[in-house]
Parts: sequence; C-alpha cells; structure tokens
Amino acid sequence: MKKFGKLLGFDAEAKQTSVKTEIIAGIVTFLAMAYILTVNPAIIAYGSGHGELWSSLFIATALGAIIGTLLMAFLAKMPLAQASGMGLNSLLAGLIGTTAVTSYGATFTVGQAFMYVLISGIIFLLLSVVKIKGKTFRELIFDGMPISVRSAISVGIGLFIAYIGFQGAKIITANPDTISDLLLFNKYGANFAAAAVCLIGLFLIAILDKLNVKGSVILGILGATIVGIPLGVTDLAALKGTEGISWKFWENFKNFFAGDNSVFGSFTGVFKDGFLPAGVNFITIVMIIISMCMIDMFDTMGTIVGCCGGNRILSDENDKPHNYGKIMMSDAIATCAGAMLGTSTVTTFVESGAGVSAGGRTGLTAFTVACLFFVAMFAMPVFAAIPGAATASALIYVGVLMMKNNVKNVDFSDAIGATSAFLTIVIMVLGYSITDGIGIGMISYVVMSAITYLVELIKYAITKKDKPEWKISVVAIIITVLFCLYFFLPSKF
Repeated sequence: MKKFGKLLGFDAEAKQTSVKTEIIAGIVTFLAMAYILTVNPAIIAYGSGHGELWSSLFIATALGAIIGTLLMAFLAKMPLAQASGMGLNSLLAGLIGTTAVTSYGATFTVGQAFMYVLISGIIFLLLSVVKIKGKTFRELIFDGMPISVRSAISVGIGLFIAYIGFQGAKIITANPDTISDLLLFNKYGANFAAAAVCLIGLFLIAILDKLNVKGSVILGILGATIVGIPLGVTDLAALKGTEGISWKFWENFKNFFAGDNSVFGSFTGVFKDGFLPAGVNFITIVMIIISMCMIDMFDTMGTIVGCCGGNRILSDENDKPHNYGKIMMSDAIATCAGAMLGTSTVTTFVESGAGVSAGGRTGLTAFTVACLFFVAMFAMPVFAAIPGAATASALIYVGVLMMKNNVKNVDFSDAIGATSAFLTIVIMVLGYSITDGIGIGMISYVVMSAITYLVELIKYAITKKDKPEWKISVVAIIITVLFCLYFFLPSKF
C-alpha cells in the first residue's frame, strides 16, 4: 500500500490527510460531477440531431473521464478530476448540427469535429511541454497574469459553482423582465420540491461541518437524496433502467465499436471525409481550433487555481497549484485521448472543489473518482437515481468555502486591481463562463494600466518627479490580444 500511495503522492503526515478522507473526497467529487455521464451525450447527440450516438457517447465520456482523472492521480498526483467540459460540448454539437449551416455555411461531419478537438489538444500539449528558461509556456502564462486577476479567479469560481447549484435546484429561475429571479416559494410545485431538497442538503452539510463531522458533504448529498423520495424529487424508477440508461452495458459497448453509428467509427472516417467540409475556408477552421484551445486553457487555469488556491498544501504563496506543469500536461493528454475515443474536450472540473473541500489532498482522491467512473459504465441507473438537487447543495456549499478562503487574497486597495478583479468575478458568474470572466478581467487591467502609465509618463516628463514603472508583462499583453480576438473577431471569415 505504501508503494502504491507513493505513486499517488499520498503522505498522510505531510499532506495532513488519511486514506479514509481521500476516498470520501473522491466519492464527493464523483457525485458532484457524475451528471456529465448523461448530460454530455445528451448535448452532443440530441443537441446536434445525432441521437443514434448517445450510447457510444456515454461510453466515450466515461472513458475520457477515467483516462484524464488517472493522469491527475499518477502524473500530477493532485485531487483533481477531469471529464468532458461543459460549453465545449455545446460548441461541438453546434459544429455537427444544423446550427453549423447558419454559423459557418456548412455542416461538419462528426469525424471532422473530433479531429479539430484532437488538434487543439495537441497544441495544448505542446504548450505544456515546450520550455523557455526552465518554464513551460503554460507556466509563463500563469506567472505573467496580473495578481489582481489571478487572485479573483478563485472567488469567481466559487460563486460560479454556487450559481450552477442554485440553477440546478431551480432556486434561481428565468425571468423575462429581470433575466433571473428567485423561486416563488409560495407555489408548491416540482421546482419548490427540488429547491427544498437542495436547501435541506445545504443546511445539513453546514451543520455537520460546524460539528466537525467528517464527510459532511457526502452525508448531506445522501440525506438530501433520501428527503427527495417522499417529495418526488428522487426518482427510484431510474434504478430499474430508463430510456438511454440501461443495465445492459454490453449493448453500449457494442454500439461504441459499431462503425458508422458510433463516435469511434465516425472519427476514423475523417480521412475519408476530408479535413475541410465544402464551403468552409481554412481560416475558419483555424479560429475554431484556437477557440477550443483558449477555452480549455483558461477554463483549466481558472478551475485549478479556484480549487487549489488559498490552500498551502495544494498551492504556493502565490496561489500557483503544486505540480502545475503536470496538471496542465494531464489535461492536454486527456483532451487528445478523449478526441480519439469520441468525446468533446476533456478538462479539469470545477466540481473538484467539492472533493478538496471534503479533505482531498493527493492523487488518491483522483484515483477514487476514476474507479467510480469505471463502475458507472456498468451501473449507470444507480447514479442516475441521485437527483441534481441533492448534488446542487454540495456545489453551493463549495461556493461558500471558496469565498471564505479566497476573498481575503483580493487586494481592493488599488483602484485598477480592484476593478479588474471585480469584473473577473462578476462576468464569470453573470456571463456564465470562466473564460469570459478571465478575459474581461485581463483586458480591463491592461487597458487601464496602460492609460494610467501614459498619463504618469506625461506628468514625469513635465515635473521630472516619480518616474512611473511599467507593470504589464509581455505575457499579459499577448493574452489580452488573444482575448480581444476571441471576443471581437467574427466567427466566419
């Protein structure tokens, strides 16, 4: 066991953890992100009109999560889990669905779309291994980011996770006048029941945590699941198997290797279909691939800083996660493997924060998550019975902890730093995108800092006092330019 633990970076004394704590943290992380097993296939298959791909996408999603999370366990030795990223799967569905006709002038084949994912993963991998003066490009990107934006990422991630939980539990609902609104609690319907289950789970987690009960998060999820039975939120019928969720796992594996009706088979057919669909030029493909790469890079960067930042066992004094280069390499390799198997970009999940909050400190947490994903391929109906409202309670509490642990690291004494940090946090939540939040934060910081520097330089030229210091790194400028292209360049050229 000691040798195996060493492979996972497990050291109970140095990491202030235990085998029991790590396993519980892995279970918590898995329960918080298990929804991806059904959501990812639904978005890509049904969202694009390729419903016949659902079962093979389910297998590909699970295998991508297993490979990516095992890399986190044995290569990075960190308590982080990976799976097909939300947002990126919607991008993929848009390419192969009917929306691609209006956006790009043609519909891409499934194989072509996954080839672009693979290329973005290869670029990502090169950025993770090529070094300049002992540091990879990804490390240079991290170190070159303004401290104000970097420290705000953790707070924004926490609020973003909580917002996902509130929406999943129907506590925050759509409103045509105000865009979003609080649930009307005096209307006793399905939404009220889901909200009640979530809040009961949240209160249970908080009370147990206050009483120093180990595994408070998972106990809260299980408690909420039980409460959801009489309220009609927990669907026990899922245990018998429902449409698209079957105990006959061999049929899923058969579909996965079935050729043209599977993602795996469609990917191998890209060489027959060609790299470019008719009517689409090469520049458009380049921007699609760059967009995939940028979204993955900044989502991963924001996620790992959000999950590990402020915890000195997992990060340094600058909130840079330990084994940063290996974390990024694990992410890049997983994206390449996921594309080959037939799933959208595999990335580090923000729900990893649930496991970290439950005490996860080493690769043993990630190894536990990978094992559970493996089991899930054969017993999906069991996990389908846990309602989203129950896991939402854990996501909200993670938001509480991340706010508590990280908001103190944001320096609000400097006007420019405070404004860029605030925009990073707010846009990340209201824009429903980690990448967009970081992008707006970076652009605002660079623009305001550059203008301030020019004004101070003019004052210095006149008074010859207090020569201003240029504080914007070359990396920050490059990142800002890329984000400007990301935000302002038309999708079709």
